[in-house]
Amino acid sequence: MLFDAAPDLRSDILRLKKQRNAVILAHNYQSKEIQELADFVGDSLGLSYKAKETDADVIAFCGVHFMAETAKIVNPGKTVVLPDMNAGCSLEQSCPGPQLEAFLKANADKNYYVIAYINCSGAVKALSDCICTSGNAVKIVEAAPKDRPILFVPDQNLGSWVMEQTGRKMDLWKGACYVHVEFTRDSIEAIKKEYPDAKVVAHPECTYAVRLLADEVCSTEKMVGYCKSSPANTFIIVTESGMLHRLEREVPNKKFIPGPTGHCRCADCRYMKLNTLQKLHDCLANLSPTVEMDEEIRRRAEKPILRMLELSK
Repeated sequence: MLFDAAPDLRSDILRLKKQRNAVILAHNYQSKEIQELADFVGDSLGLSYKAKETDADVIAFCGVHFMAETAKIVNPGKTVVLPDMNAGCSLEQSCPGPQLEAFLKANADKNYYVIAYINCSGAVKALSDCICTSGNAVKIVEAAPKDRPILFVPDQNLGSWVMEQTGRKMDLWKGACYVHVEFTRDSIEAIKKEYPDAKVVAHPECTYAVRLLADEVCSTEKMVGYCKSSPANTFIIVTESGMLHRLEREVPNKKFIPGPTGHCRCADCRYMKLNTLQKLHDCLANLSPTVEMDEEIRRRAEKPILRMLELSK
């Protein structure tokens, strides 16, 4: 006889969480099952605050590696576990620490003020003056010194959008999220024809051509507020598919359509979806795999993160 073992698995995860004095943090792009078990579901900024504030002994971070690493940076004395250590990020991979360091040395005369999108490694954070997320990038850029040129790494699409919002010129690293660049002008125009009354809500990691078609461009966290307050009843959500579950939970009286890419009806991040309930269970049971960091890099990376959190209050 076939049966659903998930209820038992969920119960055991909650038992282990209590036993380990753990907190489960989940990004908006995680699966429905993980989001519903998490203590907190949010975007990178919200997760950063929760990681900094927690009094738990163990942080089980359901997201990608740079997120768990960020939690370790601000909680060096805590155990941080990631369900699948292979959960990486194309943006993080687009800007290796040694490559950025070499670039800054070669351009030392420019005295760049480096703003790093949080989707980067600890090594890149350690080379930065301030970190930002999609939710606070405009505020962080507006607060940057006016007498130094800005180098924005690694997402050129987010950087371009921030320049549009602030009028502040920046040099942009040529990185991009592989999921968000799969949305195309043609694919969004096609779905708009199917749902002509729907509002298009896009993440700023999308390309300029897609952002032009959006009624609202914002972080995943701000998508929730926008959809709640908008008089519209139907929304096309142009970001990773996991966001739709959170919207459906928190705005249950409205309809959400996944933004199609150029080749499929919705967009899944292969890295985010590596995490599963079974892997979450196993990492709590074994306290492995753990996220570890070189202490010198961790200390240097912590400063721009704390600067971001202070500026974002």
